[in-house]
Amino acid sequence: MKETFQELITYLKNPVLEQDNNLDTSYRFQKFLHLLVISIVTGAVLSPLFLLIEQLGWVDMNEHAMEELLKTTSKGLIAFLVIIFAPLLEELFFRAPLTLFHGKKVFKIAFYVFTILFGLIHLTNFNMTTNVLLLAPVLVAPQTILGGYLGFIRVRFGLIWSILLHACYNAFFVLLSFAGDLLS
Repeated sequence: MKETFQELITYLKNPVLEQDNNLDTSYRFQKFLHLLVISIVTGAVLSPLFLLIEQLGWVDMNEHAMEELLKTTSKGLIAFLVIIFAPLLEELFFRAPLTLFHGKKVFKIAFYVFTILFGLIHLTNFNMTTNVLLLAPVLVAPQTILGGYLGFIRVRFGLIWSILLHACYNAFFVLLSFAGDLLS
């Protein structure tokens, strides 16, 4: 896990268009599971920031699109949209084009642009207010960082792996929110 994390951080500092030549399935699943755990831990570590932002009254997290979706949509439809539809659509839009950019500098710029755009698109989950715009880098930090992780696995292993990682990440948090509803 530590090795995968170090490899990921090194990659995010200097992304390159280079596939991982190790095609062994068990190796790839091990890296995938490491990246899934790293992604979930990253999201969990950042979550206290959202509690603080809400406690300070800067952004009402109850107005987040996911909260509204949970109130008005069946769990089956939510699961489909968040676990299957969104990862497929977002990976096709934000990660699929990455391998079209050749040349070190061009690829690096494209990687960062797609990563940041992926984060920023998630601002649409919030009601646009001045505070949301001012806090945008913090509010979409989990998605922006995840975008980097997804870009890493997409380039190294292929598009299917980024779709799968995205779907599993979303599934973890959606199922966690469903469990929270059961306890309420």
